[in-house]
Amino acid sequence: MKLKIIALLLVVGMALTACTTEEQQTTEQPTDTLTLMTHDSFWGGVTDDTFAAFTADTGISVKVLPAGDAGAMVNQAILTKASPVADVLFGIDDTFLSRALEAGIFLPYRSGLLDRVPDSLEMDERVTPIDFGDVCLNYDRAAMSDADAPKDLSDLTDARFAGQLVVENPATSSPGLAFLLATIARYGEDGWQPYWQSLVANGVKVSPDWDTAYYADFTRWGGEQSLVVSYASSPAAEVIYSETPIDTAPTGVVVDGCYRQTEFAAVLNGTPHQNAAHKLIDFMLSKQFQESIPLTWFVFPANEDAALPPAFVENTVIPTNPLRLDPSLIEANRERWIAEWSQIVIP
Repeated sequence: MKLKIIALLLVVGMALTACTTEEQQTTEQPTDTLTLMTHDSFWGGVTDDTFAAFTADTGISVKVLPAGDAGAMVNQAILTKASPVADVLFGIDDTFLSRALEAGIFLPYRSGLLDRVPDSLEMDERVTPIDFGDVCLNYDRAAMSDADAPKDLSDLTDARFAGQLVVENPATSSPGLAFLLATIARYGEDGWQPYWQSLVANGVKVSPDWDTAYYADFTRWGGEQSLVVSYASSPAAEVIYSETPIDTAPTGVVVDGCYRQTEFAAVLNGTPHQNAAHKLIDFMLSKQFQESIPLTWFVFPANEDAALPPAFVENTVIPTNPLRLDPSLIEANRERWIAEWSQIVIP
């Protein structure tokens, strides 16, 4: 009797294994198109050439689906997780990462190219670092010399910079939020609010978004503030897009107090095209794609083998010790921090 029971169990086990294997095999369906959900900023730089090499190599075309800013994109991916509208998501950063991971919308994948990515950029086995950018203070060299520019965040409360700083609202702006997080990372829970009170006392101006702060308020473009929250790559953009060819950037970067934002790509849970999705992530981490990143989106490639264009080498500074906060800490406190900031800065 025992032998019959054991034999029966073996048969059932083999049948279950066969069913599981068949199910796994059928989850991967052939496709000639992958859908990449992303934020509007990335979508705006996509051309017919962006994924042409990937399509030529794999026979798979890439449909890019814009989904608003990073927060809206993550929310859409979570709301549609029962029936995903895309195969791969790109553009999620540290500030929304924990929300997506807790919602279980990504599948694990480790690209073979990750050994060319600094360990400091890796966060979780479900997301692959593709690029990074540093939100930093910029100053107008026509308004102040390099020697006279602030050296660290504490300088911004000095009377000599009274009324000279414009920041973006963290409730409506990604760089604005990054700068708020930088001050929290630097001064801690007990110190960031007094620091902002000092900035308010010193005449800090708040703009709703980066475009307004940079192109309306910054003295470089006719405004009244000579210090603006922008990016480490902004001076390179000034050189590249200058109507009159220039060799030296008209703006400089305050390296202290920069906050690093890493953007990740991930396979969406529920895609029937996992293997193809893996290939797309590998392509986005390849040297070929990575070298297109700086001049298209003005952020830095994650792959250390990717060469930077001369304008970046000569006019940008990559901070060696950027500020960062744990994504789970941000997720747990982001809304409270913004509310408390608003009470201080915009009572």
